[in-house]
Amino acid sequence: MKFLLLNFLPTSTDLALLVVRLWFGLSMLVLHGWGKLMNFSGLSTKFADPFGLGTTASVILIIIAELVCAGLIAIGLFTRWAALILGGAMATAFWTAHGAKLSGQGNGELAFLYLGASLALFICGAGRFSVDASMGAKR
Repeated sequence: MKFLLLNFLPTSTDLALLVVRLWFGLSMLVLHGWGKLMNFSGLSTKFADPFGLGTTASVILIIIAELVCAGLIAIGLFTRWAALILGGAMATAFWTAHGAKLSGQGNGELAFLYLGASLALFICGAGRFSVDASMGAKR
């Protein structure tokens, strides 16, 4: 019966947080932030501008969130702040760019999932295997 309950596997919240941080942070950085940075000139004229700052400023802000904050999350530096900023960007993308749709064409399912990961990391912090922990940040 233990085999069915998977009780033989070790449990480690800190290791799980490391996996989530790396998976989430690096996928956001590589699959979204880097692409936006490389296509900056094309995006700066047609990107959504939900706060009325101008499309160029909006692209710069999302690149900071998806590239810089995602990188900080991956290494576990200023994790809660980075998760808060990236979560705000994902909430904005979900509600404004995707109309809070979770199905159908042009849905915001991915932004919604990234928002959930950001929220979890904001609540939990980086864990023991992080730069934050090595600097003595409280959990």
